[in-house]
Parts: sequence; structure tokens; C-alpha cells
Amino acid sequence: QVQLVESGGGLVQPGGSLRLSCVAVGSIFSIEAMAWYRRAPGKKREWVAVITRGGSTRYADYSVKARFSITRDNQNTVYLQMNNLKPEDTAVYYCNVLVRGVEYWGKGTLVTVSS
Repeated sequence: QVQLVESGGGLVQPGGSLRLSCVAVGSIFSIEAMAWYRRAPGKKREWVAVITRGGSTRYADYSVKARFSITRDNQNTVYLQMNNLKPEDTAVYYCNVLVRGVEYWGKGTLVTVSS
């Protein structure tokens, strides 16, 4: 069993930055990948970025890749550095991990980009 705890969300002005954190607790020895998703108001949840156990990263699109960075500092913590935030980045951001073929989700952290 794996529990995920996200933090770092908040209110930021357009052009600002935030860093989201997600700590995985539990059976973390077999984490295959860690990812971030988001759900904007009135929209479906969408994938943002992923980092594999080996450190490879992928991003949803060019705009995200140009402004966001997903990293891991050890086996159980993943970050999402978000720069040059835009109002359309407003969403609840969810951490997701894949362990032995099973996905686990955090409860989400709200990011609001507004002046």
C-alpha cells in the first residue's frame, strides 16, 4: 500500500512560480514511475508529466515542457517546478505513482493562477 501526500499549491500571480511536492509513504521500493496530473475547473483530469525510476522524463506538451520540470530527489519524493504560470494552469494537481502495475493517487493540491 502506498500513500501520497502533496503540498506546495496556492495562489500565484501570472508569471509566477510554484513548486509542488509529493511524498510517497509505504511500499515504495517498487515504484516504477511518478507523475503529476491536473484537473482544471470544468475539465477532465489530464496528465502533465512523468519521471521513471531510471530518471527519464516526459511532458504532456511543448508548453508544459518549456515551463515545468519534474524531478525526484530520492526514491519517494517527486517535485513539479512550475514557472511562468498562466491562468490556464489553474487546477487541482494530483500526484500519481505506479507500483507493481498498480496506480496510487494523492488527494490533490490546488493551484490558482490569478491577478
